[in-house]
Amino acid sequence: MSVIKSFFISFSIYSKIPVPQFEWKDKDMKYVLCFFPWIGGIIGVLTYLWGYLFLHFHFGTLLFTMAGTAIPLLVSGGFHVDGFMDTMDALRSYQPKERKLEILKDPHIGAFSVIQIVLYYLIFIGAYSELNSSKAMLIMGAGFFLSRTISGIGVVTLQNAKKEGLLYLFSSKAHEKAVKVTLYIQFILCAIFLLYQSLEAGFAVIIGGLLTFIYYRYRCYKEFGGITGDTSGYLVTLCEVITVVIIAVCCITKVI
Repeated sequence: MSVIKSFFISFSIYSKIPVPQFEWKDKDMKYVLCFFPWIGGIIGVLTYLWGYLFLHFHFGTLLFTMAGTAIPLLVSGGFHVDGFMDTMDALRSYQPKERKLEILKDPHIGAFSVIQIVLYYLIFIGAYSELNSSKAMLIMGAGFFLSRTISGIGVVTLQNAKKEGLLYLFSSKAHEKAVKVTLYIQFILCAIFLLYQSLEAGFAVIIGGLLTFIYYRYRCYKEFGGITGDTSGYLVTLCEVITVVIIAVCCITKVI
């Protein structure tokens, strides 16, 4: 029963998909992170279906690109984008570590976060417009799953910057061994799927995700002394833009 409740809690937090609501108990949070990548899987399926419609009905590239970019926002409700913006505000403040952590908690947005999110979506939209095959859409769809797998692994393997907040709650209540094993298995299965679709593009996407994780760990430890819920959202969005850029390059160079 705890596993089922963990599933619903995961979807109620990390997506806008309607699920049953109930009172959260500590035992119900043990496996929440196990299901985190599944939300990326739903985004991936919708992304592929949208690409299928585009390839078969040949409507405009602008419509394809803008609606495709909106899919992860509609499913997640912009949950991770909020974390990205808060993180960019903190990083661009150039303040001491303690002040940066305070900025992460500040509900207001600053000029730097707005500038960075505009730049982010200019890159994302431009790269997305180059996705021109069903294989590219399959790999992009898997990328949404991969980004959440990597972020989930970060939550249970990296140190927390503070002993409070949603991320600390889930990481402290998680069944660490079960969550780690589940996420590692999901990462491996996703990697196999990517390599099966295209050895070159799949390998590039996997390496891109791993390098992003290494950069993320280094930057968070240096700037914040660990990770937070906001930085985990930052990692998801960063992985996704790296993924779409890699796939776009593969499409342009005819790798896929």
